[in-house]
Amino acid sequence: MTTNDLTGVWRLASFHDVDDDGVRREGPLGPAPVGLLFYSADGHVSVHMMRTAPDQEPADGPAERPSQSYMSYSGTWRRTGDQVVHTITLAPTPGWIGTDQVRELLLEGDLLTLYGNALVGRPQRRVLEWRRVTGAD
Repeated sequence: MTTNDLTGVWRLASFHDVDDDGVRREGPLGPAPVGLLFYSADGHVSVHMMRTAPDQEPADGPAERPSQSYMSYSGTWRRTGDQVVHTITLAPTPGWIGTDQVRELLLEGDLLTLYGNALVGRPQRRVLEWRRVTGAD
């Protein structure tokens, strides 16, 4: 896989959490979020995701994590082996700015799966699946 394999626009296909016991849980944006991920050839990244279901508490309760309706950040990206590193330069949460967000990646055809750790709520594994946007998608 080359860096060029990631450049382009990706549409969010799935977003869920996995707890320490390996149990799959609904992600912070509900059961059917939408989103776009942009990787430019010159090393810029932009991520935008939002809840589509009416605002509701997460299935595991409000004490477990805050309910969110929109998540985003932008910055730069670089490949390191089987990982992509997002260096955040613009975000709604000041504490994110300047951080490196490391994502393990798996690319199978037009499906990109990114594995990372939650920036919001309790520590847990996040799994985001993205499909490449082609043509008139």
